[in-house]
Amino acid sequence: MQILIVNPNTTASMTAKVATAASRVSAPGTEIIARTSSHGPASIEGYYDEALCLPGMLKEIREHPHVDGVVIACFDDTGLDAARCLTDRPVVGIGEAGYRMAAMLSNRFSVVTTLARSVPALEHNLLRYGLERQCVSVRASDVAVLDLEDGDPLALAKIEQQISAAIDEDHAEAIVLGCAGMTDLAQRLTDQYGLPVLDGVACAVGLCQAMAALGLRTSRVGGYAPPPPHKREIS
Repeated sequence: MQILIVNPNTTASMTAKVATAASRVSAPGTEIIARTSSHGPASIEGYYDEALCLPGMLKEIREHPHVDGVVIACFDDTGLDAARCLTDRPVVGIGEAGYRMAAMLSNRFSVVTTLARSVPALEHNLLRYGLERQCVSVRASDVAVLDLEDGDPLALAKIEQQISAAIDEDHAEAIVLGCAGMTDLAQRLTDQYGLPVLDGVACAVGLCQAMAALGLRTSRVGGYAPPPPHKREIS
């Protein structure tokens, strides 16, 4: 089985971090193919960055037609619907995967993300997925995405501060880490707080493998019908 993981931003170090996390949870015989978008923003922090990253991300998916599943490694689930139009393989966003697993593991969960301008996009996704009641808060840590690549201790302290507030003030029973760059923190924070702290990358890889193993495909009827051939070429 081959799972394609696309990092929609252009920061290769984040792709490497995501690939490591994916390999850690992949089943025997699963090959992780991690790709960095060839053009777009260095990080995705809000609606404008999302729009800029779409052509590069979709191009990577189009160039890997024979994989068994696709994971979009951006917590905003950037271009998720468009990607599902481009392939009939399962396409999983790390945001939706994290939310849905948290909803099955807890009664109430919170999301701890990066900057405040990322919060509205995540809240809109939660409404779309029908999970706004179980998600009791989306908290910004005021940590820029690329700060996570530097291993700044202050960044971790800010994330921990928001997790503590989500537990104490919002009574969250689980935490979803709201950025692919946080993927290496999940186990440490789970041990530290004694409740599930979910990494969307691991959740998405697990779900994508399961769907592929079951032989499931994305519907070609209605909204996810493929575009006509002359619209599939992406420069």
